[in-house]
Amino acid sequence: MPAPPEDNAPPSYGAPARSVAIHHVRASLRGAERLGADITALLERAAIPPSLLEVPLARVSPQQFARLTKAVWQALDDELQGLGPQPLKVGTFAMMCHAVVHCSPDLRTALDRGGAFYRLFPGGPRFHVEEKPAVETDAHDEARVVFDLSAFDDPDHYLAESATVVAHRFAGWLIRQRINLTRVEFSHPAPRHALEYDLLYGAPCSFRAPRTALVFDRAVLDRPVLQDEAALLAFLRRAPGDVLARLDYGSTAAAQVRRLLGQSLPDRMPDPQEVAARLAVSVQTLRRRLAAEGTSFQRIRDQLRRDVAIAALATGTVSIEDLSQQLGFSEPSAFHRAFKRWTGSAPRSYQPGG
Repeated sequence: MPAPPEDNAPPSYGAPARSVAIHHVRASLRGAERLGADITALLERAAIPPSLLEVPLARVSPQQFARLTKAVWQALDDELQGLGPQPLKVGTFAMMCHAVVHCSPDLRTALDRGGAFYRLFPGGPRFHVEEKPAVETDAHDEARVVFDLSAFDDPDHYLAESATVVAHRFAGWLIRQRINLTRVEFSHPAPRHALEYDLLYGAPCSFRAPRTALVFDRAVLDRPVLQDEAALLAFLRRAPGDVLARLDYGSTAAAQVRRLLGQSLPDRMPDPQEVAARLAVSVQTLRRRLAAEGTSFQRIRDQLRRDVAIAALATGTVSIEDLSQQLGFSEPSAFHRAFKRWTGSAPRSYQPGG
């Protein structure tokens, strides 16, 4: 799992991270707002202009979102961000990590101990591992990490998303391997942003399921834990950035196109013909596949440029003129118009003090 850039580092064009919708920003603040925290101060600590909360199309960079999460943790002394039945003091996750890393020979044991650790706390998340033999002869045996989040007051399903993402990322970090999920099941109904779930999990997602669960090949539970204390200390220093990283796990044609376009920055972006050739398909086939996924080459390119621009503007280290040129716009005014169409705001509103 890659480390996030430093707060004021210039944008990394090699693997542009997806920006975070303002919905998630508002959801992450819901508990703090209920408890009377100063929301404006929290946003300022994360370098997020408070005015963006009122802009439906607004987005923030992953670094800003990680800083906001940390600010809410510290302000409430609660890693559940005011959404649980009781606060979970800051440092609880770190202690769970220490307990797991030092005493677990394999992933099965690590997940069991992690679940047992959280059961010591009345307000902690509840999860356990289930193993199930395959019903079909040609299928793999399944393992499920099942979550019980019924005690949480979480109308936005923010903790359900966070808990599953954190468990998936942390488990993969323990064994130094991405865990390919067979599917993800959610007990809540499909949210408006359900299309982003493929990018978070890289697997089919179902909603209104009996329980919330991550499902994967049972053989993965036998993989050894390969991390040690030194690696854990580095991992925790980067938290919550690494833990909440919105890695692009998408397996769709759109995700493949985005990755290829992102790898070309800050140089000239390839055109559809070049991308199709690198994917070993015709341009017509690529367009049909993207259309079947409800998108297009132009839309993917615009979303990528939007996300890179948001991250770059938030650092305050790149001028609007230079950024417009790097993203392939003929002049800054064209970039201004495009950015306002993407986010509902002018680029300057995303700069520090803007």
